[in-house]
Amino acid sequence: MADDAKKRLHNDFNTYVNDKLGDKAKPEDLSEDDLTPTYDRYEDDSGEGLDLLPDRDEQQHDYYDRYLNAEVLLARGDKMVTGKVTGRKREADGNLRGNGHAVPMLDTRTYTVEFPDEAKATYAANVLAEGMYLQCDENSNQFLLLDSIIDQKTEKTAIQPGNNRFRYHGRLVQKRTTKGWQLCVQWKDGTTTWELLSDLKESFPSEVAEYSVATGIDHLPAFKWWVPYILKKRNAIIAKVRSRYHKRTHKFGIRVPKTVQEARELDQINGNNLWEQALLKEMSNVRVAFKMLNKEDKAPVGHTKNKCHIVFDVKMETLRRKCRLVAGGHMTEAPCPSVTYSSVVSRESVRIALTLAALNALEVKAADIQNAYLTAPLVSEKIWTVCGPEFGKDKGRKAFVVRALYGLRAARHDYRTFLSEYMQNLGWKPCLADPNVYYMPMTRPDDGFEYNYAYALLYIDDILIIHHDAMGALKKID
Repeated sequence: MADDAKKRLHNDFNTYVNDKLGDKAKPEDLSEDDLTPTYDRYEDDSGEGLDLLPDRDEQQHDYYDRYLNAEVLLARGDKMVTGKVTGRKREADGNLRGNGHAVPMLDTRTYTVEFPDEAKATYAANVLAEGMYLQCDENSNQFLLLDSIIDQKTEKTAIQPGNNRFRYHGRLVQKRTTKGWQLCVQWKDGTTTWELLSDLKESFPSEVAEYSVATGIDHLPAFKWWVPYILKKRNAIIAKVRSRYHKRTHKFGIRVPKTVQEARELDQINGNNLWEQALLKEMSNVRVAFKMLNKEDKAPVGHTKNKCHIVFDVKMETLRRKCRLVAGGHMTEAPCPSVTYSSVVSRESVRIALTLAALNALEVKAADIQNAYLTAPLVSEKIWTVCGPEFGKDKGRKAFVVRALYGLRAARHDYRTFLSEYMQNLGWKPCLADPNVYYMPMTRPDDGFEYNYAYALLYIDDILIIHHDAMGALKKID
């Protein structure tokens, strides 16, 4: 509406309508029958005594419940058992019991939990939340406690006894690999899973070594090269190894998919579309990083092929599903070792800035840059990729990577360079003592107090502003 060309089009249109149809009608130009009638309001039109429908955000339908289908470690008798949340409890009149709340301790909802032996029990929402967090470590990785190893199996890729050596510089060397082996593990919560020998060897080396000796398989190539050493050093290792195995399939009791297809299958099983929504949100944001080629175009000369894949996660605060499209940085060489860094302000600089804010009565505001790396063009690398199933109808098409996509070796450098240039174009200057602290000469307009400088502190995609109008400064950066 502020564009001059658009204004002229509007004025021309209005002039044409007036010339064709005449001036606008006034109420006095119309008969009483042509006017919109008015009626006396009914007594209940005031809304008093009516049961109004709740707003959409206030509804607590099972379809949007984030606790449903979660697997939670709960106390049952004298042991801990993993149960699955199958549904909400209802009152006798059919209404859902309790109300949700952002703080788990104030959440009054109750749920039905089904255990592996098909027994069912009722638990409060805050008990479920506590169980979800207690089964994770400080890095939000879900861990399991080993009870015993009960079986083993091999695949065709496993090394056979007659093929476990190769010649290296004129001498025979034993192959050191556990490829093709899986062990069946029973956990403390009563569940059993097949796990890779390579994973269990790192988490429970002593237990796996003892199992191999007890079952007489310690002479096989997958065990022979490491079991004798583990048994010899067992006492020292037991004191150092944490006997926890991170459950890579679940987080906070919610199963985390590995592929797009598995995510969609989980949505069908759970009866919702939470993973699909997270995927669509990420792809709508990340599309700007790709320039699609025509289907008949060949791979671009001078560019390196790189694979992209989706990483799935569950946020701790709200159990919200989250996706991130990342590139395989391991497939390319870094342009230069010195460029792989991001903007990280020092702790001392933050303390000094907060002290200045307190002394000068300045505002302190913090903000996060959404999809930070994608705001910067990719300059240091030339990458192309083949679109996967997450691209929908563009699956299989070739595309240039034109933005600093997460996972690329030079993404952090290109983002940091772009952000620094952007801040300097806005008038902020980097500090010599800490290049991630930017300052600008400033005078407070309301009282003329000259407090010397306003500050902007950058920590990768987070910004801390020290300013008399911190929100206004953030809006200018945005």
